[in-house]
Amino acid sequence: MAAPRVLLAGWWFAVAAVAAAGVDALGVNWGTMSTRRLPPKVIARLLTDNGFRKVKIFDADERTMKGLAGTGIETMIAVPNDMLAAVADYDRARQWVKDNVTKYTFDGGVNIKFVAVGNEPFLKAYNGSFDHVTVPALKNIQRALDEAGHGAAVKATVPVNADVYDSPASNPVPSAGRFRGDVAGVMTNMVRFLNRSGAPLTVNIYPFLSLYGDADFPLDFAFFDGGGGSAKPVVDGRVVYTNVFDANFDTLVSALRRVGLGHLPVMIGEVGWPTDGDRHATAALAERFYAGLLKRLAARRGTPLRPGARIEVYLFGLIDEDAKSVAPGNFERHWGIFTFDGRPKFPLDLRGGGDGRPAMPVPARGVEYLPRRWCVLNHISAGGGDDDDATAGGRVADNVGYACSRADCTALGYGCSCGALDARGTASYAFNAYYQAQGQVESACDFQGLAVVVHDDASQGACNFSVQVVGSGAPVAAEVTTVAAVLVLVPLFLVLL
Repeated sequence: MAAPRVLLAGWWFAVAAVAAAGVDALGVNWGTMSTRRLPPKVIARLLTDNGFRKVKIFDADERTMKGLAGTGIETMIAVPNDMLAAVADYDRARQWVKDNVTKYTFDGGVNIKFVAVGNEPFLKAYNGSFDHVTVPALKNIQRALDEAGHGAAVKATVPVNADVYDSPASNPVPSAGRFRGDVAGVMTNMVRFLNRSGAPLTVNIYPFLSLYGDADFPLDFAFFDGGGGSAKPVVDGRVVYTNVFDANFDTLVSALRRVGLGHLPVMIGEVGWPTDGDRHATAALAERFYAGLLKRLAARRGTPLRPGARIEVYLFGLIDEDAKSVAPGNFERHWGIFTFDGRPKFPLDLRGGGDGRPAMPVPARGVEYLPRRWCVLNHISAGGGDDDDATAGGRVADNVGYACSRADCTALGYGCSCGALDARGTASYAFNAYYQAQGQVESACDFQGLAVVVHDDASQGACNFSVQVVGSGAPVAAEVTTVAAVLVLVPLFLVLL
């Protein structure tokens, strides 16, 4: 997922929307960018225990595929963006299909349904890097699927971000939707091919990003319950839109109509709400969003331009990923409806009853944890007197910066789950995050003698100091990130320690 905000010129249509679907069309994204991954078989069991019959992954990693083998779960695998240029050559595309589709289509193998060719390759942020290779890659992958005998059962598609379409500033309403000017030709070529091949168009949609990207966005317009009517509706002729979800989806439908393909099926590749890393990323708001979404899916209401339509929807995402890039925002590591270790965060109506009685999802089974120990700031060595308080505070600040550049400290931001910690608590959180990410090796809890291992849970209030899972391999360093909240706390160390 990428986070650029999508505008329908002059208004808040920052994300795409989806027509309602039944729970039989509900899937989920399984991302694997974690310092210590749960074993794939544990994740596969988590999927089946919670009734997910469809899953979307972001590659065709052998470990992941082996985990899905024999489950019967319909799977969308992916050609990563950095391979698009390669599979734009047909021989390479044919080899990719052999290695990643044919290899797993045996009795008791993986039930592959789609191949995602790239992921949001037309993002404005990519400056056209993939514009000329995506459609050739799409055509080659589908041709290779057809020639290998998979074409009837497996379709190639391209997940796009909702920024590939908009409405003009002079008429910012859904009925005026069109493809973005710089990619209009590519998108038209692509959707025409999808229409011929029998594949749906896949779009990723994020109402949360409307709030994140625009301080003036009305909160209630991101949800389905109307918030008591506090959000001003959008009037488009005789149609009234009460949420950004519907408005943006119909903008896409209008864009398709303009190229003569208003009937093309649309599949939602990603839609969700994060639970930390931003003041609007909370479990309460996520629960509200999903409650409205899942109720709509069960009712199959559709949108004004596609009433009653059935569209496949993949929630984003399954579990938190603490090694994702936070370039779009600190919330990127908190999209999961489950925590990193497979614990549910809030009630969900995943069974599709639509009766307003969501229940807590089934947690992951068979999770193995590292020993119950934590790395925290050593109070004795943090400061030794008036003369060296500033020096000690500076050393703590430097070590906090080091820890947070190599582990996940996104919960420390303003308005986040650990944002209320004092300087000592912040240092302890940072030290523990690094210690856990490194697999609790002894050398990871030193920090120039400032840290100590304890055996009592170091969590403080709503702020959870986690113990990592054993994982399925050696730990990897999280992508370097500097959390603003940590930098702000640097001078506080000099005052409070």
